[in-house]
Amino acid sequence: MSKTLADTASGPEAVPSLSETDAAPPAGIERTPLKSWLAVGSMGVGTFALVTSEFLPVGLLTHVAHDLNVTSGTAGLMLTLPGIVGAIAAPALAVGSGKLDRRIVLWILTALMIATNALAVVAPNFPLMLAGRLMLGISVGGFWAIASGLGNRLVQPQDVGKATSIIFAGISLGTVLGVPAGTLIGEIAGWRAAFGVTAALGGLLLLTQILLLPPLPPTRAIKARDLPALLRNPTARAGFLAIVFIVIGHFASYTYVTPFLKQIAGLDGTLITSLLLAYGVAGFIGNFIGGIQAAKNVRNTLTISVVLLTASAVLFPIYGTTQIGATVLLILWGLAFGGFPISLQTWMFKSAPEALESGSALFVSTFQIFIAVGSAFGGWVVDGIGLSATMILGGIIAGLAILSVWVSGRNPDASGVSVKDMPKGH
Repeated sequence: MSKTLADTASGPEAVPSLSETDAAPPAGIERTPLKSWLAVGSMGVGTFALVTSEFLPVGLLTHVAHDLNVTSGTAGLMLTLPGIVGAIAAPALAVGSGKLDRRIVLWILTALMIATNALAVVAPNFPLMLAGRLMLGISVGGFWAIASGLGNRLVQPQDVGKATSIIFAGISLGTVLGVPAGTLIGEIAGWRAAFGVTAALGGLLLLTQILLLPPLPPTRAIKARDLPALLRNPTARAGFLAIVFIVIGHFASYTYVTPFLKQIAGLDGTLITSLLLAYGVAGFIGNFIGGIQAAKNVRNTLTISVVLLTASAVLFPIYGTTQIGATVLLILWGLAFGGFPISLQTWMFKSAPEALESGSALFVSTFQIFIAVGSAFGGWVVDGIGLSATMILGGIIAGLAILSVWVSGRNPDASGVSVKDMPKGH
């Protein structure tokens, strides 16, 4: 096996193994396989609901901007601010929750998500809308970081890989299906109804978590010093750098794809909804293709995805102005981005399999902060230069991920670690 984090961090600053971090299921508590898998499913639905809530404004941007009397670039703050808060919340909650039962933490974060979406339904002005979005950032960052590492707390050791894939599928699907689903609801019943439906989904989710999740007490709290230790691993650093380029580029451009289709391409709301649904379906397919292929060769999988995403965004101002061109490019875009979250997480796991929880916290934090950077940069370009410029610049930035995939760090595929080798006992 290639050198991993265990070889680069030693002494008091070494990242703890997962078996040191969290307890196995409490003795004396019998859980049927069905209830265990239903608990896993609730985590997958939870990550889907949270990520959908975060990305919901993308498809509703022009409607919210019009009704609350702000520009499209300013409305992009609905994505920027939760990203910033989520980036802080992920590691802060991983450390700050200490030995508190993870089940209780998840209940609180889900309740907070319900409240933020309910606030969006009634918000009379943009500042109040942003206040709710700030609270959402806490919920998204914390829930994603904690839930992503719970697969091997809920099922038998031989099923850990499958359980973790289900939980991460919720994240991937939220990034690609949340936007078209919200847009469809917004076109039918108004943008506030889309937030209302998400709040209702959160209510059902909270109920299932209360009924299904077992006690999840950790045996050792994550310490602040555990988090930066991961960055001493050169292969992990290369993965984080890829996240930076891909997320900035994607969200600088895709955040404003609805205004582009409406203002530049001149397409109506119904057609835009259909195109975003096509993107979502492609992303759903890309999620599973990416997961399967990344387990075999994560470097090649990321390379192909980066090339497709870059080409789709850069060519959008040229060919995305027609219905056929926009359809083809959005399908390619969806396929490319659909597999990114699970592919990048696979890269991180193969780079440092013994640091799943601290790695998940940093993964979420990096993802969230550069969602904020990307959407803010895109908003600045939209207001200062134009919609076409942000598509091109976003695509070019995403393309820079090739440098980290092939030039910096080591190849995680060479480690010989596979998803089924995920550490047990977390």
